[in-house]
Amino acid sequence: MTRPLVLGLDIGGTSSRVLLADLDGRRIGSGTAPGGNPTAHEASKAFDAVEQALRGALAGTDPALVTAAVVGMAGVGRLADPTVRGQFEAMWHRVGLRCAYQAIPDAVVAFAAGTPAPDGSLLLAGTGAIAAEIRNHRLGRIADGHGWLLGDLGSGFWLGREAVRTALSHLDGWTTVSLLVPRLLGELLGGVPDPGRDAVIAVVNAVRRDSPVALARFAPLVCQTAADGDPVAQDIIERAVGHLLDAAGRVRDSTTPPDRPLVLAGSLLVVNTPVSVAVRAGAAQHWPDAEVTLASDGAAGAAWLAALSLPDPPPGARLHSWLVSSG
Repeated sequence: MTRPLVLGLDIGGTSSRVLLADLDGRRIGSGTAPGGNPTAHEASKAFDAVEQALRGALAGTDPALVTAAVVGMAGVGRLADPTVRGQFEAMWHRVGLRCAYQAIPDAVVAFAAGTPAPDGSLLLAGTGAIAAEIRNHRLGRIADGHGWLLGDLGSGFWLGREAVRTALSHLDGWTTVSLLVPRLLGELLGGVPDPGRDAVIAVVNAVRRDSPVALARFAPLVCQTAADGDPVAQDIIERAVGHLLDAAGRVRDSTTPPDRPLVLAGSLLVVNTPVSVAVRAGAAQHWPDAEVTLASDGAAGAAWLAALSLPDPPPGARLHSWLVSSG
């Protein structure tokens, strides 16, 4: 008898990833595509990207063998709109899938990508930032995740915005130059103008030519400049870390069992950046009994959750070690 297959989808605003796996933890197929989140893109274009990633993962496999799927996505409530859901399901059937799917918040998928535990907390810092309590693979309390306009403190966007604000303060004549300012102006304008209102206007116009969240592209510059010893960049990093640990502390209060795991996710926290180093040190100080792990492959986390949803699921921790930890 052919063993059932499961699909995990990690649908973001900048990229879409799909993993097809079996219940022995073998990765059968994978697919990637541009961002497919309908909260960030027009729905039909978003689901074209998801279809591309699905077809990549299903290449050479009969879609009828897929028995369960989990779709992880920020703003998952968007799929509650009948029109948007109809477009998604039309795409789902177009690639030959007939199984049911669960649409869940991307924070739950990110947590599953870091631990097989059903309960704990997540701290995510990438373009945006959010802290979440996870209870039985469901969202509990949430801190931040309010988007670039109202929150996402300590995120990649926040780092980029603070760097630009630092440059504007210098060009207005209020602060002396630091290593960060010429580096940022060189990347943004192609050169370093003399201070004054003309330079300020040039910076503001350059920023406005792109979407606001595109400021996150300066986060690596802030991190590198801080690592090079620039005190201004280091101050931005320290404030970012403070915001992130504060958010994590809100969902890990005195009612949280001290040994519940903390999963770190997002581009600022899963690689070796000054932010991740300081956050890990702060987490060890604040929650010494908690296991701190890094989220790996969100699509694998979603596939693992899909396997757990089956009527007779395989042993969860063992499959996690095969499917997620080995990815």
